[in-house]
Amino acid sequence: MKRESDAGMTRRTWLFGTAAAGFGGMAFCARGEGQAKPDVRVKRTFAGTRNRYTFTHSLVQESVRMMVIGDAHLTLDDERGETWKSYSGRMSTPYRKMRHWRTGKEIISPAGFDEALETAQKSKVDFLALVGDIVSFPSEAGVDYVIDKLKKSGLNWMYISGNHDWHYEGLPGSLKDLRDEWAPKRLGPLYQGANPLYAMRKVKGVRMVMIDDSTWEILPEQLAFLREQIASGEPLALFMHIPLYVRGYPPGVAQVGDPSWGWDSDHGWQVERRPRWPKTGHTEITRAFRDAVFSAPNMVGVFAGHVHCPMQAEENGIVQLCTDINASGAFLDVRFERGAS
Repeated sequence: MKRESDAGMTRRTWLFGTAAAGFGGMAFCARGEGQAKPDVRVKRTFAGTRNRYTFTHSLVQESVRMMVIGDAHLTLDDERGETWKSYSGRMSTPYRKMRHWRTGKEIISPAGFDEALETAQKSKVDFLALVGDIVSFPSEAGVDYVIDKLKKSGLNWMYISGNHDWHYEGLPGSLKDLRDEWAPKRLGPLYQGANPLYAMRKVKGVRMVMIDDSTWEILPEQLAFLREQIASGEPLALFMHIPLYVRGYPPGVAQVGDPSWGWDSDHGWQVERRPRWPKTGHTEITRAFRDAVFSAPNMVGVFAGHVHCPMQAEENGIVQLCTDINASGAFLDVRFERGAS
């Protein structure tokens, strides 16, 4: 099944397990080899349909309502971006016109982003997670717009970068070096003083953990930070741009920790004008990060974007959700509730 935007772009629209309860209705369920089994004392349930989901966990003490936005792909630019036109050109047009995810009517960017923020305000969400590719390239005009809207919203929000936010396509350098330069240079205000690579904020007792995986790899300090959060014993939710590997995702879905990730599976490096993924595949650190996430008894849920379609998966009782593309106005409406102890 395909859905097309007016720009002629096609995107995957797989929706796995549109309704599930207690994990029994999941479309697929995988258990990683060598993974530790979840703590039997922890009780979880999950139910959802379309874009609304409820997670219960025995460690959650208060109800939390949150919104997850990813892939707004704002293409706003002005005279400050003239120097960089040759690097922003490809990503400056595809998402300007989209079909609204509910109505199917044409909308023009940044209408989808604006509408989602208005919904979050009206819903009085406790937390707004921005999971990357909010802008399609690091234009000052785009970041200024996002910051202005977020400040005026009065929402409690956190941001983590996607693989496009900091990327002017075609600039020389490794992905890590380009992110190290352009994330603080242009995206700095979006981090609100937090570390761009990892951050945490408590919301009603739940640790909201943001990890930047926009280079498809995890750094040692990010793994150490995650382990600290898990060791706290408090409930936590993880927010990233690129989803973590779970067996059963359709072919071609880029995932962090995928055993097949690397040189031979990188079909977009020439189009995106970036270095090709390494022949050696993922690092041990990246694989250890993925394993730690799906063996953490206090992990309430994992949330990502990147794939431009709604998807869900489960491993060891932990559900990962990917939000639909916000350029179409889509978002996730998520509730954490107290479960049986």
